Amino acid sequence: MIRFENVSVTYDGETTPILRNIDLELFEGEMVLVVGRTGSGKTTFLQTINGLMPHFTGGTLSGRVTIDDRDTQTNPPRELADLVGVVAQDPARGFVADTVEEELAFGMECLGLAPEVMRRRVEETLDLLGLNDLRYRPLMTLSAGQQQRVAIGAVLTSHPKVLVLDEPTSALDPGAAEEILAALQRLVHDLGITVVMAEHRLERVVQYVDRVIVVPGNAAPLIVGTPQEVMRTAPIAPPVVELGRVAGWNPLPLSVRDARRVAGPLRTLLIDQIPPVRSNESTQDSEVLSEAQQLTIQYGQHTALKAVSLAIRSGEVVALMGRNGAGKSTLLNAMVGLRFASSGSITTHGKDPRTLKGVELLNSVGLVPQSPGDLLEATSVGDECKAADRDANVESGTTRALLDLLAPEIDHATHPRDLSEGQRLLLALVIVLAARPPLLLLDEPTRGLDYPTKIRLVDALRNLALAGHAIILATHDVELAAEVATRVIVLAEGEVVADGPTADVVVASPMFAPQIAKVMAPYPWLTVTDVVNTIGPLILRSHAPISGDALT
Repeated sequence: MIRFENVSVTYDGETTPILRNIDLELFEGEMVLVVGRTGSGKTTFLQTINGLMPHFTGGTLSGRVTIDDRDTQTNPPRELADLVGVVAQDPARGFVADTVEEELAFGMECLGLAPEVMRRRVEETLDLLGLNDLRYRPLMTLSAGQQQRVAIGAVLTSHPKVLVLDEPTSALDPGAAEEILAALQRLVHDLGITVVMAEHRLERVVQYVDRVIVVPGNAAPLIVGTPQEVMRTAPIAPPVVELGRVAGWNPLPLSVRDARRVAGPLRTLLIDQIPPVRSNESTQDSEVLSEAQQLTIQYGQHTALKAVSLAIRSGEVVALMGRNGAGKSTLLNAMVGLRFASSGSITTHGKDPRTLKGVELLNSVGLVPQSPGDLLEATSVGDECKAADRDANVESGTTRALLDLLAPEIDHATHPRDLSEGQRLLLALVIVLAARPPLLLLDEPTRGLDYPTKIRLVDALRNLALAGHAIILATHDVELAAEVATRVIVLAEGEVVADGPTADVVVASPMFAPQIAKVMAPYPWLTVTDVVNTIGPLILRSHAPISGDALT
């Protein structure tokens, strides 16, 4: 179906190819996962499949890529549209219609399909992806997760033979992600569609795929194999695989179910042990940096927040969780004065956030939005950093030094639009951090981030919290919440339905519990580090490796 023959890709101005000498075949009805560090070349690899590389992205492609015997170098993307469907990292940038239903129909209109066929496929896709309630909604009023489902649906209506997805679950809540992955499974097994996806959240997808391709970066050879083969030595792995490595399980578990079947001895060791504490008791009497009282916000007839009351104190790391469209982004926007209260009130540093302007706003609260590119205006990373230093009135080089802590690989001369989605997010984050705001609001901060970069981000957030900053993370990343959050607030239909210490909230939730909590249930251990630190590396090493025979 998809064949790479000695393929190399070199971008203009670069002497070293980002991909080199790839010989690979992907088969009909195969689901393939592409993983690698941020900026390693995963997106470039995907773009070779539908001809965006080299027809639109610039650079040089040598060798040959064929899709169902069509050469991508002689067939530009418009001539492959009936064969290959693509969903990019930022789906909203590809929308061309106004409403959900119109967007689903647009691709079929371009292909000249009959109206009755278009109508049937739109209805099927609305049901498949749970979009029926949104069919008449303007696209720009949807949450990022809802937009991502629409983008996938718009591609599916054309019935492509190959589906290419770049971070398809990054903006989705756990439930919506499972629905998307279940839909993709049906497409692969029932219709024989070949699915190729790049995804950083391996814990969501690795157990479903047939093969894994690791793009190491620096033009190193690709690593290709089954999930079991690749995960045994891969530098990045989901939590259940990390736990399996530590415990010596063979074969390695790829899912919570597999891990629970062999984790009995580990759970036994946790009996009578004191679970780690995530909440920070020292913050109970600390300064209130933001407070909402009976806050209600409406968009026309739609109520985004309904009578929300909460207080955020210095030193807290709060994970704001909930389904797509639950009101998380609306709450963050209200804290910086971007949304007005229909009733009730919200204050930031004791003031109406709408009255905070200029330097006072920068020094009070910082928001990194879901679309980090909204904060980027300059033509190079270096210029963005210099402008941030000036705006925050800090010493020259401050912003660049922060960027070097999180993403030292980003060159100062690079245009922000040439960065990966994850790299743009990190750049926007350090621009906001330059002013050292006491209240930091991050909307989906790990979208597009690989595991090592996420670890650096977690360390930075912990240090900020220890220094007295309050941090709110609107996130669907349950593993991030498990690692860093001291408190979890869950929103549903604009209302607060849970608010408490992280372990108390997530362990009881089948939706928002991290993998290790599910494996170790009913004991409240949330991460691999928690388990290892409690039991002790020496105990684990002296304990006989657990046979994987139970998995079969």
